[in-house]
Formats: sequence, C-alpha cells, structure tokens
Amino acid sequence: MYKSISVSGLLTMELHSLNNEGSEGNTMMTRMVDIVVKGEDGEAHKHTVNAVSGDMFKHILVEHLTAESKNMGLNLSEGCRIGNPNRIQYDWDGNPLKYSKESKDGDILRDAITACTVTDCAGTLITSDLGKSRSIARKSCVEFGWVVGRPEAVTTDSYFHAKFVAEGRGEGKGEGANLGQNIFHRPASSGQYAAVLNIDLYKVGRNDITTEQVHDEAERKKRCEALLKAALSTFVKPTGAHRNTQNPHIVDFSGVIAASKSTVPAPCVSALNPAFESQVEEIATAMNTVNDPAPVETFRFADLGAFATRMAEIIRAGR
Repeated sequence: MYKSISVSGLLTMELHSLNNEGSEGNTMMTRMVDIVVKGEDGEAHKHTVNAVSGDMFKHILVEHLTAESKNMGLNLSEGCRIGNPNRIQYDWDGNPLKYSKESKDGDILRDAITACTVTDCAGTLITSDLGKSRSIARKSCVEFGWVVGRPEAVTTDSYFHAKFVAEGRGEGKGEGANLGQNIFHRPASSGQYAAVLNIDLYKVGRNDITTEQVHDEAERKKRCEALLKAALSTFVKPTGAHRNTQNPHIVDFSGVIAASKSTVPAPCVSALNPAFESQVEEIATAMNTVNDPAPVETFRFADLGAFATRMAEIIRAGR
C-alpha cells in the first residue's frame, strides 16, 4: 500500500468565480496573487495572476470526504456530519465529558481520531476546556497549495448583471431590503491553473502525540480509500462560490501523480515550471537509485479521464 501520494497538475477552467476577495460597492473583486516566475530569458519576472486559495480546495475535499464517509459507513462526529467547521469540537463544547485535568492530550487525540474520519484525515485544532485549558492539534493528512494561474495563460473579466424584477424596472431601494432592480458586476476567470496536492496516507489514524496507530488495518484502509476518492472528486467537481450560475467549465487536467511505498516522500513540482512532469519523473528516478527496493512510482495523465483512471488504480491497489 502506498504511504504518500502527490499530484502535480495543470487544470484548465473556464468562466469560474470560485474564490473572491469581497465587494467594493456593487462590484465583486476576484482574488489575485503576485508570483515570480523565470522567463524564457532566464530572468525572474513578477506577474499578477488570478488564483483559487488552497483553503477553498481543502474545503471542497472535506465536503466530498464527508459524503464518502457517510456512504462507506465510517465514523463521523456530529459536527462533521452537519458541516460545522469546528468538527469534533462541536460535539464536545458544552457537553459533560469524561476528561479531567489529569487526562493526557494523547488520549484525547486518540478519541477524536477514533470518533471522526474527517477530523482524522483533514485535521483540526481542539481548544475545548477538556478538564483544563488545552490546545491540541490534529495535523491534516492532506495539503493543498494555491491553485494559481499560469502567467500569460489566465484572464479575468468583469460582467454586468441586473436582477430581474417581474413588475418592471425599478430602483434598488428599501429599508435594508434587497428590493427593486439592482445592478452589479461579477468577475469570471478563465485559463490554465497550476495545482499541487500532497496526501500522506501513512498519517491516517496515527496519533500525532503518541505516534501510535489508532485503527486496525481494515479500518485504516477504508479511511485511506475515502480520502483518495475525495481527492479525485475534488478535481471532477470543484465546488465553491457562485456555482449556481458560474459552474466552472472543466476543460482539461494534465500532469503527473507520484506515489511512494516507503517513508521517501512522493515528489511534487508545480506546473508553473513548464518541465514539471519530467522533473517529477527525474526526481523519482534519482530517489529510486538510492533506495532498495525502489519506492516511488510515477503516472502521467493527459486529461481528466486519464487522471480518474490512474486514481482508480491507486485506490484499488490499496484495498
């Protein structure tokens, strides 16, 4: 079974508005970031590009992971079941607990991991008053970077919209009410986006404090499967803002998956580097030459269908 998985990909999305900064007047502002990329002249150049935050993609994965956990009958806290961002802490706040001042943080973390698949895989910070003032971190087993536009290959425009009023045109006014025909400007972004993702399967079920494995092997495999299915679903259906009328057109997804069977990390190189696929493969080859048996495998994918096929193979291999 694989210990870690990385995805280095180039995602093409058209006319989306998944992540925004907020509004100024009646204009919504899209999220832009500054990056520095080496140009064809060999020099570093600054670019301002559209991007979707890693927080947004992590939130997308958690939604899919929650659904997968329900489908597979895995343990979930009530907080995760209803989508509360505090996860298992929602269950514990204000409820009588068996913990006291003498309770060890490692025991509390063990109970949290056992009780909730999403808390186990996606992490949380437990700050409840569990017998005494505590702050216990459950580290996430999955890490997203910004999904950032490639310079010269991404664009953002703003479009005029007006709310339809059946009674005819009128002014948008009222005492705090959204009445009448209001006008607003909404952004839409299109282009190629570099995506990076790391999944540390060996951390699933591992107590961060005691380093002991909480689950038996059968339970751990089920949770790893749910996590990998959620990662696949994240790119098949990236949820987010304004999907009701700006459902992203997912045109393409190409790149390379690296998978490691040992503590050697699965290599990951951003698609902001035009040679990212060959770079991942070269790193994997180098790692394999100094480890016996060779721990790292790489799988290129040319489109979203090939990505789904590769991920399905990895999921089946872990059963």
